[in-house]
Amino acid sequence: MFFSSLTELTISQGYRRFFKVVPALSDELRAENYRIRHEVYCRELNFESVQANGLETDSYDSRSLHCLVQSVASGQFVGCARLVLVDPDDPQQLLPVEISCANTLDRSIIDPLKIDRSSIAEISRLAVIGSYRRRKTDQGRPISIAEEDFGTEKQPRQPYLAIAVYLCLIAMARHYGLTRLFLLTERRLAMNLSRLGVNVQQIGGPVEHRGERIPSMIVVDELIDGMNFLVRALFEIVSREVKEGLRAAGPHVVRAGHRPLSLPDL
Repeated sequence: MFFSSLTELTISQGYRRFFKVVPALSDELRAENYRIRHEVYCRELNFESVQANGLETDSYDSRSLHCLVQSVASGQFVGCARLVLVDPDDPQQLLPVEISCANTLDRSIIDPLKIDRSSIAEISRLAVIGSYRRRKTDQGRPISIAEEDFGTEKQPRQPYLAIAVYLCLIAMARHYGLTRLFLLTERRLAMNLSRLGVNVQQIGGPVEHRGERIPSMIVVDELIDGMNFLVRALFEIVSREVKEGLRAAGPHVVRAGHRPLSLPDL
């Protein structure tokens, strides 16, 4: 028990020393999100066309919840992601993964069209700026968690930045009462997330989308309950940061059709 508590404290201190998550609830913060995406998706990876305004946006942004990860040392925003919500005015409007994987989804596992669509969202547009993706194997990826990020048995370490991006989305999903999150991910990333106690369930066959991608699903409550104690320590901090950010923004940020729920004290 003492070792566990000491390890959790070390992990927590390590994260707080380097990073902080910020819900992007204002126009200014959302612009920072779009700026990171432009740097990564347009200039570094050439996934999208370079824009004159230096911002990468699409039609899903207006119905998405966005988050940022900030460097404590520099104050620079270095990572971002979003949760694409179902349009409350048109619940049958499809999420991106429902379109790209229309022919490969296994609807015997889950059929997104037959469940409460106000409770689902899609994780997308995850990105970390190039100077924070140091490995050669990361050069063609917007975000990554690799084997070496975990260190060794004698000298374990945590991939703080990538984990913080995911945990911020999970905390925001719980706050907004979202129960299932869909994502299109590399097989390798899904496997490495599973090492953290994150249960990523494959829900269909692979598709070609900037390489082979697998449609997957995360059940929010199951993920939180299944976190190992190392990730739990980080999640407690990230959840508090998310809650503080949402409280500071005020109730005007709540989107129609999505009633926020109070985050419990952890």
